[in-house]
Amino acid sequence: MTSESQRLPLTARRIVSTFGIGVVGFMSANLVPFMILAIQGSLHVGATEAGTLMTACLLCTAVTCLIVTRFTEGRGRYLVARAGLLTTAVGFGLAALDVNPILSIAGILVGGIGAGGAVAAGGAALAALRNPNRVSGVSGLANRAIVTAVLAIIPLVGVGMGSAFGILAGLAFVLFFVAGWLPTIDGSAAAPAEAPADEAAAPTGAMVTTTTGTFRRRTPTRTITIAGFALLVMFAVWAVGEDSLWAMSGAIGVAQAGMSEAQLGLVLSASTAGGLLVSIALIFVGARFGRALPLGVLLVLGGSLKLLACLTADPTVYLVTMIAWNTVYSVAFMYVVATAAALDASGRWSGPVLGVYLVGSSLAPLFGAWVGESFGFPALGAVLAGFSLVLLVPMVLVARLSSRVEREQRIPGESSPEIDTVRTAGV
Repeated sequence: MTSESQRLPLTARRIVSTFGIGVVGFMSANLVPFMILAIQGSLHVGATEAGTLMTACLLCTAVTCLIVTRFTEGRGRYLVARAGLLTTAVGFGLAALDVNPILSIAGILVGGIGAGGAVAAGGAALAALRNPNRVSGVSGLANRAIVTAVLAIIPLVGVGMGSAFGILAGLAFVLFFVAGWLPTIDGSAAAPAEAPADEAAAPTGAMVTTTTGTFRRRTPTRTITIAGFALLVMFAVWAVGEDSLWAMSGAIGVAQAGMSEAQLGLVLSASTAGGLLVSIALIFVGARFGRALPLGVLLVLGGSLKLLACLTADPTVYLVTMIAWNTVYSVAFMYVVATAAALDASGRWSGPVLGVYLVGSSLAPLFGAWVGESFGFPALGAVLAGFSLVLLVPMVLVARLSSRVEREQRIPGESSPEIDTVRTAGV
């Protein structure tokens, strides 16, 4: 099995390639509001039609990510990254030209397909880097910083097909040339090693001494596989619960909390700032508190804030609640990605975990609107809070398992203060 020491340290090239490619692949989801406005103006359609087209684009990204992720576990991620980035640049570039409606629609869908390859390659590369918690924090910081910059630039140049899709196409084209910098661990190193007979008889996690040396009883591969698939399903469900509130935040703020458009804009910008701060904090915290305990606390806190946001009629309370919820959501997202990366250094789970998130995210507006319009906003809050509570125990168990797997990947006798802290906490 891959040892923790075989994971690679962060370098400037790995930062640029891994986080840059991952962010570009995911950016269409962050730019949806501007892209919908651009589509409405270019194709002369309503918000529903434009939103349906962007939902199709995001689903193309998600499905492609899940299909190609099996090819990103080794050196194949270079080919997947280059093909995905080039397809993204061509597709969104065609949409940015705004030649005619048919070509624009085709370009948006093709760009979404290409973005799926970028998400898969960037996500898989995360697992090859040391300290998944810290790496996930850097990834979140890069995402927030780049998206914040792009969100600020587009209104300055004017919202249109050229700005909304052209900037993304340009970034994909530039990153095409750094795809070769993506970190990867040799497939042979990532394969589980056969445990000695004495070790196999010992309890999971126990240290045993044999004639060939000292070993730790490793978690069975099947257990990790079950946990990995469970995490994928849970993350998709979690995405529906979180992004349903985000999709309905404007309607709730205006109709129930009596907020103005300026106040809603403040929610968006302040939430982004909160995400930047917690990303920086997670980089410094690293693995000191493990993953299971923080994730459990975040799920409980996030569920409570979602319920409060759907119940309050006070604009100030709503503003503070939404900023707090979005900050909690950002940290929880990073901990789940770190959990996926820690389960397997080859990127088997950290690649598709972003794809399944997009599946849930693309379904969230429909789900949130249906529940909110059919049963009211308080009922929506109860349902979304219920999502967090249902996922609480299984997500914490998988996070706890990921910490154990990460410890088992260390070479016996190797010292690591951050992971030793996790051992001391029993997480």
